[in-house]
Amino acid sequence: MTTWLYDGTFDGFLSCVFDMYWQRRMDIRIRKEQEHIRGAYEDVIFMPTIIANAERVWAGLNKKVSPDNLQQFFCCYLSELPAEEDNMVGYIRYVLGNKDVVLSDESNLHSTHMAQLSKKVYREKHRMESLVSFQLTKDNIYYDIISPDYNVLPLIARHFKEHYTDQYWLIYDKRRRFGIYYNLQNVETVRLQFNENFDARYHHSGNIWGPEEVFYQQIWKACDRDLPVGNSNNQRLQMQHMPRRYWKYLAEGSIK
Repeated sequence: MTTWLYDGTFDGFLSCVFDMYWQRRMDIRIRKEQEHIRGAYEDVIFMPTIIANAERVWAGLNKKVSPDNLQQFFCCYLSELPAEEDNMVGYIRYVLGNKDVVLSDESNLHSTHMAQLSKKVYREKHRMESLVSFQLTKDNIYYDIISPDYNVLPLIARHFKEHYTDQYWLIYDKRRRFGIYYNLQNVETVRLQFNENFDARYHHSGNIWGPEEVFYQQIWKACDRDLPVGNSNNQRLQMQHMPRRYWKYLAEGSIK
């Protein structure tokens, strides 16, 4: 079995698909270069990303499926599941091999898998949109750090751009080590570097946060300490409404 490696980008994957059809090689696997572990007898080739070829594949899909199905397909890429490229290639072959426009087809395994997986990614998207809790830095940038199960930053950028149009903000994905920054005009992809002993989310130093933010943090701590609610420590009830892995995004969790 021959494995083609790409640079991990969506364009890189589509570029491999173009070469697969161009060379008529349907017996290959496509994997991310940074995640693949080479087997002892495996033939591995790195495939460069060619944007023009990727655009041709995307244009071909755009002619055969609806925008919603394209978004679902993109969500499969954002899921970052191991070997998800196999299902994505299977869906592309199913779509391009059909002469007519392809709608949602529950009889096709690739189409069904794509619909189910995209729902999980969208669910994570909506959770992050509701759980992001900005903190104001001394640079007048509203900042928060998240670590979602799926790579949802490309999906939530539009939501925050529309709702925080008059503020500089930065949302950083700690797990994937990149963020999205809004400069009042456009949303840009950024990468940050932290010291090993620096906690990017719970650092409460006055050198980082603005005076108003420090004041609000102190007020919230006092309220949480001095005004306890009777059922606030009912962890069983809390887990019924929200899994424990999301508690770290709550203001209550960041001060205890």
